[in-house]
Amino acid sequence: MPRKPRVEYAGAIYHVMSRGNRGDPIYRDGRDCETFLDTLDEACGRTGWRIHAFVLMGNHYHLLLETPEANLVAGMKWLQGTYTQRFNARHKLWGHLLQGRYKAIPVDRDAGGGYFPTVANYIHLNPVRTKVFDLGQEKLVDYRWSSYPLYLRPSKRPEWLVVDRVLGALGAGDDRAGREWYRKHMQKRVLEIAGNDTPRESDPAWDKIRRGWFFGSDDFRRELMVRIDDGLKGKRASSFSGEAIREHNEAEADKLIVQGLGKLGVLPGQLEGMRKGAPAKMALAWLVKKKTVVRNEWISERLSCGHPANIPGYVRRVELADGGQLAELKEILKSED
Repeated sequence: MPRKPRVEYAGAIYHVMSRGNRGDPIYRDGRDCETFLDTLDEACGRTGWRIHAFVLMGNHYHLLLETPEANLVAGMKWLQGTYTQRFNARHKLWGHLLQGRYKAIPVDRDAGGGYFPTVANYIHLNPVRTKVFDLGQEKLVDYRWSSYPLYLRPSKRPEWLVVDRVLGALGAGDDRAGREWYRKHMQKRVLEIAGNDTPRESDPAWDKIRRGWFFGSDDFRRELMVRIDDGLKGKRASSFSGEAIREHNEAEADKLIVQGLGKLGVLPGQLEGMRKGAPAKMALAWLVKKKTVVRNEWISERLSCGHPANIPGYVRRVELADGGQLAELKEILKSED
């Protein structure tokens, strides 16, 4: 089954989330939470990871994780595998604890865009958003299994927890005044969520965090596309899936079309004026299908070919052409010049 690509590079930052198999709990009590944090501590020691925010919920966890070295995949394999072994040993279980592949969304580290503190807030406010405790009786700082209380209590922090980036992006320092400002900032966000009938929609950016394949600016997206392109060299694109790969494939297909138009002596603006079954359009559709795995819907829209169901027939006609205009166009597009 096609899989989503992992974008790994030194200095990358990810929003990592993993959920229990079938939605089952991955922490049955406080001792399990302590075991996970001990395992995370070991993982950070092995990999050099820096954690900027975390929260452990009943059946899932979130991390805002930085990899000084390009070792996300190796580190996550060790972290999740080791915790699963320890959980199963304690509870006398066997088999998978976590559901499928973990989610790892690259996060733009550009301080000007506000992406970093937005993800940290999303993580720290998770207990409020999912209503796992009574806001009338407890405060967010009372939720033990989060990095938020540790932001306010520096003496309790593990070495791998880094708070400077999040606080700095909000204009606060890691001193008494800065921590008090952050406490008030978070309390304000708690009240906003508590007064909202749809807590998940309290911040418009949260939907992008939940659904997107990256979180950042357009420049960051373009940077990631280049990294994905480098990572796919020598591999079959059809072995991967997901929105990132779809964008990558469509970008590659568009390059082929632009190059093909140049070879055929056709101006980009002339495509729309041609009939949907024009030989040049059929030849370009053949080229794209031969070199990429983009969908027929994209090709038909890009080339103004009418219904997507037309594309297979066009491709077949060009492939079988053994003389005439279609064969000539095919040979032109096959040339390396």
